[in-house]
Amino acid sequence: MTDRQSKILQAIVEQYAEVASPVGSSLLAKVFNVSSATVRAEMADLERLGYIGQPHTSAGRIPTDKGYRYYVNNLGDQSKDGGTRVERALTARASAGGVPEHTIRSTVDTLVELTHNLGLATIGNQLYMSGLSNLFGQPEFMHPGQVQEVARLLDNLQPWLHEAAPNEPLSVYIGQENPIGRNSGCSLIISRFRSPFSDSSYIGVLGPTRQSYRDVMSLVGRAGRTLEETLYE
Repeated sequence: MTDRQSKILQAIVEQYAEVASPVGSSLLAKVFNVSSATVRAEMADLERLGYIGQPHTSAGRIPTDKGYRYYVNNLGDQSKDGGTRVERALTARASAGGVPEHTIRSTVDTLVELTHNLGLATIGNQLYMSGLSNLFGQPEFMHPGQVQEVARLLDNLQPWLHEAAPNEPLSVYIGQENPIGRNSGCSLIISRFRSPFSDSSYIGVLGPTRQSYRDVMSLVGRAGRTLEETLYE
């Protein structure tokens, strides 16, 4: 992939996350200050390579799971210190102290508010979830078949986390990468952290593949780090 193609793909991912509509060449031509014909040629290459697709009802393009994976892999380090005002607000809420279970639940609820996704965390042998209405209120989940796939993923998430125990500080499963509910059109973003309940506790969000990965990954990573620091301070 050329540098310009990489930047066009990034723009498609970020624009589609914002407006939930396929992205056309005319908009990108203005962004990159080139002709629409040049952008269409680059988009055709990206489509041939499998990074974007064209819904049959639109002339615009949307990212594929492969396109999202390329984008996520090239975001760079999401574990930097500092952070945005929103991240600092999350840290303040998570660091408020109190009973560990309440602290974890409060942090999940804050993630729901900030990401507009479904939030989740393992607390002992239970999976706490919040924000189902956020998830099913997304335009992607208007079809009953897809809702059923999402429900299947949620029903099996707790045993899968226990069995697979993802070992990365931050793990991202995009669309068909999910071990369950592969056709759900969802992305699972989870952070592993140590808690009084388990050395492999998890907090994260489940949302449509169309989302602001840079922001959400940063928030989920911050939530996991802050919880571990707070629960063991």
